[in-house]
Amino acid sequence: MIDAKQCAAKILAEFRVGYPFRGAITPVASGSVAVVQMKDVSATDAPNWNAVVRTELPGRREPDWLRPGDILFVARGNRYHAVVLESVPSKSVCGPHLSHLRLKRDDAVLPAFLAWQINQPPIQRLLRRAAEGSNQLSIRRAEIEALPISVPSLVIQEQVLRMAQAAARERDLLNQLIINRERQLSAMAFALAEAADRSNTSNT
Repeated sequence: MIDAKQCAAKILAEFRVGYPFRGAITPVASGSVAVVQMKDVSATDAPNWNAVVRTELPGRREPDWLRPGDILFVARGNRYHAVVLESVPSKSVCGPHLSHLRLKRDDAVLPAFLAWQINQPPIQRLLRRAAEGSNQLSIRRAEIEALPISVPSLVIQEQVLRMAQAAARERDLLNQLIINRERQLSAMAFALAEAADRSNTSNT
């Protein structure tokens, strides 16, 4: 039994929208601003900043620059997941189709724990239910802010994150073992095929 209090997500984090680009984002090779888009975000990996499009921001509006510890949340389409930003290049923003979460306090919940909990089945079920009946399959801001987040002690949060990291490493190792085994089987199949060809050639 884990002792935890529950509160709405809006109690823990401020919800912001991405930079309001009008139309497609114009890539600029030497642009001073990195723009994280939906395609750059997954539930398991932080953005690859070397692959993120760079541009120059139109207008004079001061954007909400991304910071380490911020959480990006994909809340549209057929996937709803969050990822915490461990490191962020200077002058980085997210696109308009991403939600940008920033913790109000850093002594209540760890950013990585909040992102982890959003990605788990209980919250995912709520998100899918909220998306039902919507033509665009997107989650409204009010529904994200109302998500019930369980907040155990920081000690428990750190334990959960260590377990999650260990599970991720084990999953990567298992996937690599499967790939290696498939390569061995493929090499064996080719070797058998070559042996059969040599046998057929020697018999003719």
